[in-house]
Amino acid sequence: MSARARELLAALEPPPRLVDWSILACVLFEAGSGVLSFGAGAPANWPLFELHALVGLTLVFLLFYKFRRVRRRVTDSRLWDRATGLSVLTATVAVAALFTGSWWVLGGNARVLGYWNLLNLHVGLGLVLLPLVLAHLYTRFRTPTRADFEGRRTALKYGTLLVGGALLLRVQELVNAALDTGGRVRRFTGSKPIENDGLAPEGDVGDGNASFPVTSWVADDPDPVDEETWRIRVGGDVDSPVQLAAADLTADADTERRVLLDCTSGWYAERDWRGVRLGDVLDAAGPTAEARWVTVHSVTGYRWSFPIEEAEEMLLATHVGGDRLSHGHGFPARLVAPDRRGFQWIKWVDGIEVRRRRDPAQWVAVLVSGFE
Repeated sequence: MSARARELLAALEPPPRLVDWSILACVLFEAGSGVLSFGAGAPANWPLFELHALVGLTLVFLLFYKFRRVRRRVTDSRLWDRATGLSVLTATVAVAALFTGSWWVLGGNARVLGYWNLLNLHVGLGLVLLPLVLAHLYTRFRTPTRADFEGRRTALKYGTLLVGGALLLRVQELVNAALDTGGRVRRFTGSKPIENDGLAPEGDVGDGNASFPVTSWVADDPDPVDEETWRIRVGGDVDSPVQLAAADLTADADTERRVLLDCTSGWYAERDWRGVRLGDVLDAAGPTAEARWVTVHSVTGYRWSFPIEEAEEMLLATHVGGDRLSHGHGFPARLVAPDRRGFQWIKWVDGIEVRRRRDPAQWVAVLVSGFE
């Protein structure tokens, strides 16, 4: 590296304490925005994903300054202490999280760890990184001083780092376009079409227009539902609770829509769905004037809540691609929820609960359903 380049890098480097705390702030933001992105499927949510990418690439510069400052503490064994191992592990996970995210954006598709693809691995590394950074900061705790924040120069340095992150983001897009890496076909969520090589697990798809993974959230994998005894029970804050058999649904399944299913596993598929409008089912039960939410239940105990106005426009699907749903796709009925991520498209629906408030226990159900 030339002397001029070293001078420029030194001029842009924030105070050491601020670098450390800025890394923590970036990791906290990345973890928070990553978790929020799981439920952000509407096009209006695109800024969340852009900010996630921008902060992640800005973190590259902060880590560069961090590694540049502490390299002798790692390369010289005489300077090692009890926290050195934790520091090296934290740095390794941080670099791996950034690398897997960037590789995914640049077109990487292959499964790298069993069922996990690069995006799954990126998410896992990000979740592991947060407690590691907190533990590392505890072992090397140094509170910033007032002098670290004084002057316009510090603000300009951080502004330059953010601009650098934005430039890296645009460079990624240019590389995708120039090399035709496949990254250009991503949705704003980061998901890629299931037709891309390496995304669909072998033996995990159906036929024709129903050819997309049958993956389920956590461990949901119930025994096949008995169509003769299965019922959807519609109750809660309604005037007249009702029950629907499979024959009732298929007889009224005259609503067809082409809807895009965007899975948090990193793939999406646009398919033709047919079923019964959920609003028609709710109308038959008669929600009370106080009703504000609708919770859709699965036979596994899994459930999710939606504002009633949004739920009315959803679909209880009985067919996909012109064919009856398979068991893996949620037979006898699954929820089709436009602009929602795939884990909110409840499979094997057996209950519709109208509520005055959102169901807070759904978060527990998300984690434990399917483990019985």
